Amino acid sequence: MKLSWRYKVTLFMMLAVLGAIVITWGLNRTFLEDYYLYSKINTLHEAYVVVSKMMEEKDTAFPSVAAGTELVASMLFSEEDLLKLEILSTRNNLTIYILWDSIYCTTANTNESHKVFLDRLRSYLYPGSTNLYKEQRKLKTVENEYEVFLIYDSRTQSNYIELFFGDNEHANYMMIRSNVESMQESVQIANKFLTYAGIVVTFLIAVVVLMATKAVVRPIRELSLIAKRMSDLDFDVKYEVTTNDEIGELGHSINALSEKLEHTISDLKSANNKLQTDIEQKVQIDEMRKEFLSNVTHELKTPIALIQGYAEGLKDNINEDAESRNFYCDVIMDEAIKMNKMVKKLLTLNQIEFGNYRLEMERFDIAALIRSVLASSDILMKQNGICALFKQEGPLEVWADEYMIEEVVTNYLTNAVHYADKEKIIEIKALKQEKTVRVSVFNSGEPIPEEEINKIWIKFYKADKARTREYGGNGIGLSIVKAIMDAHNKPYGVVNYENGAEFWFELDADV
Repeated sequence: MKLSWRYKVTLFMMLAVLGAIVITWGLNRTFLEDYYLYSKINTLHEAYVVVSKMMEEKDTAFPSVAAGTELVASMLFSEEDLLKLEILSTRNNLTIYILWDSIYCTTANTNESHKVFLDRLRSYLYPGSTNLYKEQRKLKTVENEYEVFLIYDSRTQSNYIELFFGDNEHANYMMIRSNVESMQESVQIANKFLTYAGIVVTFLIAVVVLMATKAVVRPIRELSLIAKRMSDLDFDVKYEVTTNDEIGELGHSINALSEKLEHTISDLKSANNKLQTDIEQKVQIDEMRKEFLSNVTHELKTPIALIQGYAEGLKDNINEDAESRNFYCDVIMDEAIKMNKMVKKLLTLNQIEFGNYRLEMERFDIAALIRSVLASSDILMKQNGICALFKQEGPLEVWADEYMIEEVVTNYLTNAVHYADKEKIIEIKALKQEKTVRVSVFNSGEPIPEEEINKIWIKFYKADKARTREYGGNGIGLSIVKAIMDAHNKPYGVVNYENGAEFWFELDADV
């Protein structure tokens, strides 16, 4: 069971109070009575000194009286002295008996007080003469002065602590006593009261501590919740510091820790993302390198085999006529040209993909560029019986790398020439939109199969491998387009129609 710090403190305080009360109660039961006796002895001594001094100040030459005759106390003490004795006995719970020169005086208010004193005097002068008093132990002796006893009075069935002075030579006696029963009763009452008071005080302390710790526990709980949210990487919550004590300092520390952790974790995430990107790039580069080697090997295998075969034929003089030798040489040259073009395209593509090519952004006329590409491809289109349409007459300015965009237009147009069929029409458009120019190249023929559309931008991918080989394509052109447009961060794509396919791209018309 989880016990709150608040209840732990309360329980500790209750146990501490109870422990203090139990210890006090035990000390009372063990030592209070002895301490009381010790204090009473001192009180008896002080009373003895007072009475002795009063006696020394009196003229002890009293009139001659018959032996055993009681004289009134006024013959021994004045009213003022009697009042002092009364006050002394009342305040200290004492009873004073004096027999001096046959004059008897006492502060007791009972009619038989003289009998009590005489019986005690008889037991003192003649031990064993009476069973009324039982001496329990002698507490103190002051030589030539007095003795202190703890006695049991069977007449009253009570214990007394008693100071007794006796001058047998002059028959002068003094006895000062105090009831011990009242003291013992007081001890019992005090212990009982201490028990009840301890229970009440413990309960009150529990209530007070619970209320007091509530104010202390509240900010601690709040800080605990903040720390828990921090462990869940939630750093938005902050502790509102309202005090300058230790809790306030802890709040400032928690807030500072939260900010530092947030910044640190943010930096770690950035570093982790960068590392992840680097790893992905490395993997991608490795895959590209493997793919590149595989595709290059595949693409170069056929022309190298052809060149090797025709070169061996020439060397072996398989055909001695000049026409056959020229044919062999034409094949070798044609395959060499294809290989040269493919290598150049691969170099261009690699430069763009690996970021080694820096774009030179400039403003130029895209319409003039398209007309220039059409002019350079005119012979090829006429050989294939293709009709090219481009109706844009005026200039159309765009922002881009002119050399790279010329490569895009050339690849689109070459691709259209090779796949143009049926009507054999190629239509090029350059349309100004709001802030962009959209260039599109349409060729009549069969549309691209839907499952192939997303693959045609992959290097060395050929949608129609037989026909691609026929016109000498190697599947690099569209991947170059993709790399160039990605480098410009501009959109591009292809749209299928029933009678053909249209490739397009967009460029900024304004800065």
